[in-house]
Amino acid sequence: MNKKEILKQVEKLLQMYKNGLLGGEVMPEDGNPHFKINSLENYNYFTLPMALNYQRNSYKLWESANLTWKDNSTRFVFNTKLVSKSSIEDIKKSLTKYKVALQPNKQPEIWIKLCNTINELFDGDIRNLFKNNGYDINLIKNYVQKQNKSKFPYLSGNKICNYWLYVLYQYTDIKFKNLEALTIAPDTHVVKATHRLGLINDRELELNNVQTIVIDRWNELLKFTPYKPIDLHTPLWLWSRNGFIEIKKE
Repeated sequence: MNKKEILKQVEKLLQMYKNGLLGGEVMPEDGNPHFKINSLENYNYFTLPMALNYQRNSYKLWESANLTWKDNSTRFVFNTKLVSKSSIEDIKKSLTKYKVALQPNKQPEIWIKLCNTINELFDGDIRNLFKNNGYDINLIKNYVQKQNKSKFPYLSGNKICNYWLYVLYQYTDIKFKNLEALTIAPDTHVVKATHRLGLINDRELELNNVQTIVIDRWNELLKFTPYKPIDLHTPLWLWSRNGFIEIKKE
């Protein structure tokens, strides 16, 4: 399948998504406490669990996050300054109670490190990261993924960084500049859907750097089109998760 044919399939897939034909549009992050979209609580809620969003069911993660927020005894973990003042044991207990953290040691340590980064670099307000970088996706990604990579465990990864910024764009009031620099987030479903469309081959699917290949292929395919790579994340994700519903022919 050549690029022109793949792009036609992509356009049909987008139309199916808009028509609600991809098995529903409820995404994992939709189950949230519904804070005011401009509040620090909202930004923290959609930032901290992201660092633990790898090799796991996203619906379960966000369900766990919601339960953790609703419980007054565990809610403090979403407040970075309270985390810095709390004992490691209290943090571990609170993060594992509803399984936000599946690993009792490593994942709470990641959470604590990220909270410390936010407190030390941004005065406890993650929104200052975006303000300090002019809300520019290129500058933000460079700051997180290159200049300060070690201070943002897992958030600095290709998949999670792009998806984190996409989720903030969807669920907060943030207005990013250079949104086209937000690449597709190559999680398992997106990688499988990319392969299904023929944008990567069988050999590439098994490579260790398949996520980078997927990002590059989508950037190349959508260049000079009206679409941004991140526009494809939800349609591709739903298409894969629901068993690759047949793309309607014209």
